[in-house]
Amino acid sequence: MKVLVACEESQIVAAAFRAGGHDAWSCDLKPAGGGHPEWHRQCDVLPLLSERWDLVIAHPPCTDLAVSGARHFAAKRADGRQQRSIDFFLVFTRLGCPWAIENPVGIMSRLFRRPDQIIQPWQFGHRATKATCLWLHQLPQLRPTQVVGRGEVVTLGSGARMGRWAYDLSCLPQRERAAARSRTFAGIAMAMAHQWGGS
Repeated sequence: MKVLVACEESQIVAAAFRAGGHDAWSCDLKPAGGGHPEWHRQCDVLPLLSERWDLVIAHPPCTDLAVSGARHFAAKRADGRQQRSIDFFLVFTRLGCPWAIENPVGIMSRLFRRPDQIIQPWQFGHRATKATCLWLHQLPQLRPTQVVGRGEVVTLGSGARMGRWAYDLSCLPQRERAAARSRTFAGIAMAMAHQWGGS
């Protein structure tokens, strides 16, 4: 299969498909962070969507869409950031090939449609909680591959709670922390490759 993984600098999903023998490409405005620049397109993904793909897996930026940032929505609506993010998300829904769109819980459940499923890393071998929505077209829902414990939860001084896996990233600089938290867990990537790619 020829697979495009859009908005992925980490190459975690693309690497899982490559390991299964697929012609998989990552694409992002940032350089490849997964060590394989030879199968990374550092560019705007939109022109690539006119090529023939057997499968597109998209991870559109969630900064302006996720409910975790709702307190900033008024400003993002006012300056157009949120609408640009909505429009970009919807581009992938108009593709003719099978596609999957991954995003955290956010406004697209209301503006587009409810996700086909919400998955958790602990269903795929990682002791972590991170609700991830999947919108699917011509693809089956992912079946859990290794259900484990949900992982340790840390209570902050403010009373807020977060998973230990996310808390442990707090030592990173802000920009690196956000990128690390947004990466696809390897167990989920492997499930995508095996179940959607037959690898």
